[in-house]
Amino acid sequence: MGSDPTREPPFFFQKPTDAIQFVAPGSVADHPYPTLTKNYHYEVELVAALKSGGRDIPAEKALEHVYGYAVGLDMTRRDLQRGMGDQKKPWEIGKSFDHSAPIGPIHPVEKVGHFTKGAISLAVNGTVKQDATLEHMIWSVAEQIAQLSAAFELMPGDIIYSGTPENVGPVVRGDVLLCKIAGLPDLSVRIV
Repeated sequence: MGSDPTREPPFFFQKPTDAIQFVAPGSVADHPYPTLTKNYHYEVELVAALKSGGRDIPAEKALEHVYGYAVGLDMTRRDLQRGMGDQKKPWEIGKSFDHSAPIGPIHPVEKVGHFTKGAISLAVNGTVKQDATLEHMIWSVAEQIAQLSAAFELMPGDIIYSGTPENVGPVVRGDVLLCKIAGLPDLSVRIV
């Protein structure tokens, strides 16, 4: 999104619990196009779910707190996010709304291991739009847990959407999104 892709400090935002939209494997879930926007964007992300929390967790111990992983989408009302950013105001209206966080099932680390590398991609109507590998993400899940735990007490059950590859973009009603992370079931939604 035009930022310097070097390792400047990461930033975080929160979504409310009702942002979660569970998507069962093998299904194409109807995903409602939200109100108030004319520029609705996708961002495929690896999601980490915590089994334990704490404060000031060192990066080298952070993965010990992960219960499991899932494929997720961080959906954004980009026009509203940018409008708030231009006014130096919070992003919540652009990021934190009903169903803005589709997620597949969480798979325990004991069964799937930790995801530090592997392909991550998103296609819209069969055309690949995002295509990268997890090892090329600027901040690893372990580093994000360490950073977050310096600012907040993390709790069991917290979920962390860990950032997206380049090439986020818009969708319209009728579009079908297919999200893939190697080693996890695909996640698919239809914008309705």
